Amino acid sequence: MKPIQTRKKLEPMWQYVIASYLLFGIMVLGICGIAAMILDASPLTMRWLANLCAWSPTIALLLMFRRLRPGETIKAFYQKAFRGKIEVSLLLIPGITVIGGILLSLWILSLWQGNPFLSYFHPGAYSLPLTLILSFLSGPTGEESGWRGYLRVELENRFGFLKGALVLGVIWAFWHTVLWFVDSDFTGAQLIPYVIANVVVMTALTVIMNGVLKRGDNLVYAVWIHFCFNLLYGFLVVDIGFYIILSLVYPALAVGYVVWLKKKGLTT
Repeated sequence: MKPIQTRKKLEPMWQYVIASYLLFGIMVLGICGIAAMILDASPLTMRWLANLCAWSPTIALLLMFRRLRPGETIKAFYQKAFRGKIEVSLLLIPGITVIGGILLSLWILSLWQGNPFLSYFHPGAYSLPLTLILSFLSGPTGEESGWRGYLRVELENRFGFLKGALVLGVIWAFWHTVLWFVDSDFTGAQLIPYVIANVVVMTALTVIMNGVLKRGDNLVYAVWIHFCFNLLYGFLVVDIGFYIILSLVYPALAVGYVVWLKKKGLTT
């Protein structure tokens, strides 16, 4: 008599990834969809609701915490995540690098299209203080507990630094899939290079972020880099050419960080 085969249970780490994807999709399509189509919410209200949706990786982490980190408390998890000493250089250099990569891409775009560099900037929909608050309270604070606080550690322990960062980058990028279709200026044929550019840039950015966290083990760095990356987008008016250029610039920056880490002996 053959033994009964039992179905292999999906590991908690992958359960978390699926839960984050599902929760984000439900929140975006449910909460934001109802607010926009039924309640006719104002643009500012929609922005705050979008910020709430960005917290889905953290919400999923907290809801699943006992399964993901058995025997550990949420307090202990956050104490460990923020335990590293803050170094000013690890805030300044990555911040300048991330913003500089965006500005360099804009400069190349301006040369390519023959437009003034400043023509790609606009005042923004909100005041500068409100824009800063909205930017900080969205992805930087909402996502990083899950992506870099929890999942980065799990993937790096399993795959090593570089492969773990690449896997996390792809996971993080495709988590945004619903936004590519409901909150993007690109449709049709332009959507393809836009999606490819998003995957490449977010994966490269993940390598940079994980590299900095490898050097200084504190989640503050991930929050800060994410904030710096998001900040300028509220003031830009760009076409698909910008994202294509960005997808070439950011991998070059990521390679530089990998080389730097290897010289420091911090990667395997």
